[in-house]
Amino acid sequence: MKQTKNKKAILEKFDKYKKYPIDEAIKLAKDLKYASFDESVDVAINLGVDPRHADQNIRLTTPLPHGTGKTVRVLVLTTGPKEKEALEAGADFVGNKEYIEKIKSGWADVDKIVATPDMMPQLGKLGRILGPKGLMPNPKSGTVTMDVGKAVRELKAGKIELRVDKNGIIHAPCGKTSFESTALKENILQIYQAVMKARPSTVKGQYFKKMTISSTMGPGIVVDPVSLR
Repeated sequence: MKQTKNKKAILEKFDKYKKYPIDEAIKLAKDLKYASFDESVDVAINLGVDPRHADQNIRLTTPLPHGTGKTVRVLVLTTGPKEKEALEAGADFVGNKEYIEKIKSGWADVDKIVATPDMMPQLGKLGRILGPKGLMPNPKSGTVTMDVGKAVRELKAGKIELRVDKNGIIHAPCGKTSFESTALKENILQIYQAVMKARPSTVKGQYFKKMTISSTMGPGIVVDPVSLR
């Protein structure tokens, strides 16, 4: 009941139809939180793309200047000297066959999986398990690589993947409500710029349609696109 009252009070403090300048939108996202925990802040970017076409199925990565505020658990699947490299870079789990067997049995206590190319034939058989969870390593996201040390360090530092869904929307974390507003703004602008640079040449008409910012429990606040330029 209390949450319902809180949500009602919050909805009265802003106009869901208004486009707010980025600074004001961030302030609202921070001010309108009502959960007792440190809520995540996310952005949703609506694009004028058709993901059914391969060249418009946007998928890229970008580092966030201030990270996401989340601890990223990384599993590296590799063999030989690369195992030591991964451990020294800060990987939480490192191995090969034993972890593949654990994944087959339902284990998935990680946020990202990095693999060297020689492991992909075995991992490819686990596509039905890893795919729906967004854990399948992919060269485009930099998670299939021989430079496992670099991949682990970037993921730990806050490198995120931006991927359009079937409705043409990219959802991405950009920090926590406890972040300074300037840090959230820099992260959001980094995401925006990365998405704009990824515009497919085949897209006709309006590419960027809308950006919305929200905390975990808070409402979606529409950002004025003029303030992003």
